[in-house]
Amino acid sequence: MLAPLKTLANECRARHAGLGAFNVIHLENAETIVGAAEQAELPVVLQISENAVKFHHGDLEPLALATLAIARRSSARVGVHLDHAQDLALIRQAIGLGFTSVMYDGSHLPEEENRATTAQVAHWAHDAGVTIEAELGEVGGKDGAHAPGVRTSPEEASRFVADTDVDLLAVAIGSSHAMTTRDARIDLDLIRALASAVPVPLVLHGSSGVSDENMRLAIRAGMTKINVSTHLNKVFTDTVKVTLADRPEVVDSRKWTGPANEAMLQEVARLLTQYQAA
Repeated sequence: MLAPLKTLANECRARHAGLGAFNVIHLENAETIVGAAEQAELPVVLQISENAVKFHHGDLEPLALATLAIARRSSARVGVHLDHAQDLALIRQAIGLGFTSVMYDGSHLPEEENRATTAQVAHWAHDAGVTIEAELGEVGGKDGAHAPGVRTSPEEASRFVADTDVDLLAVAIGSSHAMTTRDARIDLDLIRALASAVPVPLVLHGSSGVSDENMRLAIRAGMTKINVSTHLNKVFTDTVKVTLADRPEVVDSRKWTGPANEAMLQEVARLLTQYQAA
């Protein structure tokens, strides 16, 4: 069933648990992630990024409607989220389609313009009963706030939330986008300081690069929404490689996507369970 991100995140924050948020690029991803949530009997967030929309020729609606339908029919509580959106028209479209949350990424803008535009998007979202996530600084992997030595200031984070009225805040604490190794060095003391300074749930982008042990520590320190994409893409692709190496005669895509989807399902279920037991 569809569930508001704000509700799911606040419940997890109150329990010092993590909320898994996983990217949907293809329809099968949504089916797999929801299947994992049902198996684990835990809530989950399905995320469609602006980059994924570009991959689908700039057309959000087909993938969005399918993802929303899968979420509504699930026995699990499922949020459907637009991730890392800079296009304001795309955000308005997602709100109109029934997304339960949107992330406005104004990190490319000058600070004051970012604050003003984020506040405007928050107004649109709240008028529609939709949760809004924002980011203070640019999440790394792209020479942004997660480049070595760059971190989110608790004082700036507190002011940003007060000025914009966002419901969740993505912060820079040492992780980075698109990591294929799980050796990111995260700042647990900074997470604790941010969690004390900011009255809304914190979001960790670039979680694929964080080890299981460090993720548990990050959640205990105050991190709530945990975004994972590259790690699951790696699990899926590695399984495809093994399957095709073992069975090079296979041409039916169901024969090689099936095992990969199952491997991804089991990893999502494992991560969801780990985040709750942190």
